[in-house]
Amino acid sequence: MTNPLAQPNPTGRGGGLPTPPTGWPIGSYPTYAEAQRAVDHLSDQAFPVEDVTIVGVDLMQVERVLGRLTWAKVIGGGIVSGAWLGVFLGLLLGLFTDSFLGPLVAGIIGGIIFGLISTSIPYAATRGQRDFASTMQLVAGRYDVLCEPKTAERARDLLAKLAI
Repeated sequence: MTNPLAQPNPTGRGGGLPTPPTGWPIGSYPTYAEAQRAVDHLSDQAFPVEDVTIVGVDLMQVERVLGRLTWAKVIGGGIVSGAWLGVFLGLLLGLFTDSFLGPLVAGIIGGIIFGLISTSIPYAATRGQRDFASTMQLVAGRYDVLCEPKTAERARDLLAKLAI
């Protein structure tokens, strides 16, 4: 995982324009979790993990199909998401009026109408060309752990103990 709050590194590592990774391979793993576990093990051994990079190799875009879309599901989803938005806006408006009930009901009704419109129009525009819901992921065939040459041998030794 990346840290969105991390500051760019003035040395050029991890910041600025994208550059190919550098370093010597110290391990290769079939899943990201295993590569992360290896780096965590190095960290637990007080290894300077700032010398380490996890590289996803053989990248694939994977679309996982969640289920079939029907008009009933689209309309139901629009009603539910719109109602939640309406509850939020109704309660927010209720803070500035004498009654919570009026703004809450108006917010729910308005939210449902908005939800129906915002889900039905895009679904109708597909004209049956995409009648399924899915999620996209970027995954790698394997994850290599690279290390700066100055500490690579020590890192390999520490990872060899992890496999035991």
